[in-house]
Amino acid sequence: MDANELLRRYAAGERDFSGANLIGANLESAQLVGVNFSGAYLAAANLSRAHLTGANLSGAFLHRADLSFAKLNEAILTNADLTKANLRGAFIVKSVLTGAKLSGAIMTAVNLRLANLKGVNLCGADLRGINFRSANLVDANLNWANLTGARLSGAQLRGALLNGIKLSKAFLNGVDLNSVDLDGVNLSESKLSGANLSGANLSATNLSNAQLRVSMLARTNLHASNLSGATLTKADLCEANLSKADLSSADLSKADLTGANLNMADLSDADLSNACLRQAYLWGANFNVAAMRGADLTGASLRGAYIEGTEAHWPEAILTGATMPDGSRHN
Repeated sequence: MDANELLRRYAAGERDFSGANLIGANLESAQLVGVNFSGAYLAAANLSRAHLTGANLSGAFLHRADLSFAKLNEAILTNADLTKANLRGAFIVKSVLTGAKLSGAIMTAVNLRLANLKGVNLCGADLRGINFRSANLVDANLNWANLTGARLSGAQLRGALLNGIKLSKAFLNGVDLNSVDLDGVNLSESKLSGANLSGANLSATNLSNAQLRVSMLARTNLHASNLSGATLTKADLCEANLSKADLSSADLSKADLTGANLNMADLSDADLSNACLRQAYLWGANFNVAAMRGADLTGASLRGAYIEGTEAHWPEAILTGATMPDGSRHN
């Protein structure tokens, strides 16, 4: 079947083209709303700017197909072969892509808001500026993918593989990264307000200047991470591992650091006003010029620290109204 015959039959009201052979067909800007292309052969086809809203492309062969700027909203792409396809700028909102093959696909600035990509393989993909807002990426393989500037607010990433990904300047507000491994990932300047990172491994991660307001980071591994200048206002950091982390100039006001490990951490010039540091481990931490008005240090371990003549290294720390480890109030 050639493109002209397909369009003629579509105009006559036919919608079922399952299994059709349309390899290399030119369907640029074609109106194919609600078409059934399940199992169809569309390898190397030109579907650029085509309207495929509500289309059934399950199991379709779209190897090297051009789908740039195509409208695939609410489309079914289950088990579709999109290997090396061009999806740049495509709209795939509320679509189902479970089991789709996307190896080598061009996906820059694709809109996949609310899409179901559970278990999808995007290893090494170029996903710069992609919109994954509220998408289902549970168990997805995003190893080594470039997600610089991506929008992942509200996305589900439980169990996802994220080794070596690039996430700088990403939007991750409200994202669910519970127990995910982000060891060494660059999240600098990213927005993570309200994100769930409980139990995640962010060891050696770069979170400098990131926004993590009211985020859930309880029991998160942030060992040796760069959080310089990060916004962590009211963040839940209970029992988090922040040993040797760089928290210089970070905003930790009203943060909950109960039982957190801050041994050897750099908190110089940090804002810890009204923060809870009860039972926290602060051995050798640097609180030079830190603002700690109203902070609660009840039961904190301070060996190797220097607070006003003790062993700590907190010269010029502002402790007005803070509750000290022995329960006394600092004047």
